[in-house]
Amino acid sequence: MNERRNNPNSRNDRSVTVIGLGPMGQAMTRTLLSAGHPVTVWNRTARRADGVVTDGATLAATPAEAVEASDLVILSLTDYQAMYDVLGNATELLAGRTLVNLSSDTPDRTREAAAWAAGHDATFLSGGVMTPAPMVGTEAAYVYYSGPEKTLGSHLEVLALLGTPRYLGEDPGLAQLMYQAHLTVFLSALSGLMHATAMLGTAGMKAQEALPELFSTADSIGEMMRAGEENPGAALDAGEHPGELSTVTMMGATSDHIVDTSTSLGLDLALPLAVQGHYRRAVEDGHGGDNWTRIIDGMRRPG
Repeated sequence: MNERRNNPNSRNDRSVTVIGLGPMGQAMTRTLLSAGHPVTVWNRTARRADGVVTDGATLAATPAEAVEASDLVILSLTDYQAMYDVLGNATELLAGRTLVNLSSDTPDRTREAAAWAAGHDATFLSGGVMTPAPMVGTEAAYVYYSGPEKTLGSHLEVLALLGTPRYLGEDPGLAQLMYQAHLTVFLSALSGLMHATAMLGTAGMKAQEALPELFSTADSIGEMMRAGEENPGAALDAGEHPGELSTVTMMGATSDHIVDTSTSLGLDLALPLAVQGHYRRAVEDGHGGDNWTRIIDGMRRPG
């Protein structure tokens, strides 16, 4: 057993380990340092630690040394396989520690990782950071967590520094599921913005002219949906799709026009065809007169 285990007074209870020093890991490290926490870091490419070491972090020589430095280990990696790759030779040190994995992957892989951690007598929280790196630690930042609520409570003071914690439940896959759901909206919107910019570009309009106009639609989507329903999502939960304001047929016709326009402009059709497919399927299922939200039925089952 190491000295730290034999002498619990030899460690600093405020110490935190951060493994993975991409932009997000660096931002979290600096936030923790600013709050007065000793931070030990490790990254596969050691030079990425130069900046945070200058700011006061301690660079561990190995993942095992990084794990050994703190009871709270935060992981910010490419995916969950990276956790196994990094910690595979340090599993004997995981007992009694808390792993907070803020990496992106699938809910199922997250649940498997929680079981793996438990097999090494470590507790496990999964999380999704809902902010870009420059906003970590600001009032606008928030982080979804799932896993043992008691574990989150034990480290709440530290984790709250990164962003407001939003706890979803005991199932470790829940935070990952919510994170992926947000990314679905985000990435789809980004693709839509780029496709629209490409459309306008065929008429000679520069992106710096097009994007400010397009942002107005992107920014208003939530507001429009809230205006149409007092409790957004309540009608969906009840299986109700009233078509007084907009119908599948009407929105489907619009999607046809987008496909035709994109075709005539010589643009890639992957995105507009996917959207068109949602509405055509709902029409084929006999729901042309329902609200556009009826397209969710087709999304809930394989095509």
